[in-house]
Amino acid sequence: MKITREIKTAILVLTSILLFIWGYSFLKGKDLFNNYKTFFVEYSNVEGLAPSAPVTINGLVVGKVRAITISEKGNLLVELQLSTDFPISKSSTATLYDGSLIGGKQVAIHPNFKDKVVAENGDYLVGEIEAGLMTSLGDKAAPVIAKVEKLMASADQLITSFNTVLDAKGQADLKKSLAELSATMEQFHKVAEGANVILDENKGQLKGVVSNFNKVSNNFVKISDSLNKADLGQTVKNLNTTLNKVDGLMKGIESGKGTMGKMMKDDALYANLEKTSKELELLLQDVRLNPTRYVNVSVFGKKNKPYVAPNDSITKVKN
Repeated sequence: MKITREIKTAILVLTSILLFIWGYSFLKGKDLFNNYKTFFVEYSNVEGLAPSAPVTINGLVVGKVRAITISEKGNLLVELQLSTDFPISKSSTATLYDGSLIGGKQVAIHPNFKDKVVAENGDYLVGEIEAGLMTSLGDKAAPVIAKVEKLMASADQLITSFNTVLDAKGQADLKKSLAELSATMEQFHKVAEGANVILDENKGQLKGVVSNFNKVSNNFVKISDSLNKADLGQTVKNLNTTLNKVDGLMKGIESGKGTMGKMMKDDALYANLEKTSKELELLLQDVRLNPTRYVNVSVFGKKNKPYVAPNDSITKVKN
């Protein structure tokens, strides 16, 4: 059976029509040979999102934006066309974000794994908008720009005030001050040169002073080493023990214990000592006034003088 020219023409026309429909659908973002799932998301502002923009899950492209329409309330309805069998729950979010600095907006789906209810074809997902890089930079730069503007205003005011102060008299005073400062620096330079001359002339003496200082420092280091080696802790401990003993001894004397305590606290002992001292003084006075009474050397057998008791009062005798 031969195929007539009319049949060939009809087949070619039908094929052309089908190819045209497929190409038109492909350009519209719909592939007739693939099985897609369609979801809808509402945004208040798509911020430049265009049809055919990629839709990703964890960075993997799983679909694209098929169409964007405006609802009666002014919200933007975005139709997402996904070609994946990954289960997406109804409470999953579709976040609008910047794919790159020059790549435009994209949609990222964040699945909610806790929700076990899988979204069906034609369901609505929760829409969120992530602040773009330029928006974040703008928000952070706004306070800095405000501070810079205030700083520039203050600088302008300062310059204006400075120009006001620097009138003819102010400029003359400033020149005079600069001239005096220059003269002062010149004098300082002369003083520095004189100091350098003095240092050069006394370089040997300075070396001797430094050498002596090094010797003193070395001696001090040796003394420090000796002190470190000495058992200062034990010495301080012994000193504390001795002081404690002395403190106990003084407390005993104050309380009248022992010979010293009794001598300090016993009034009768003190009276006896005072009386004994007085009698000893009288005895010494009598010995001085009448030595022959106690030392009798007589060649011819001279009789002793009768004893006369000395006076109770002590008389002062000039030497």
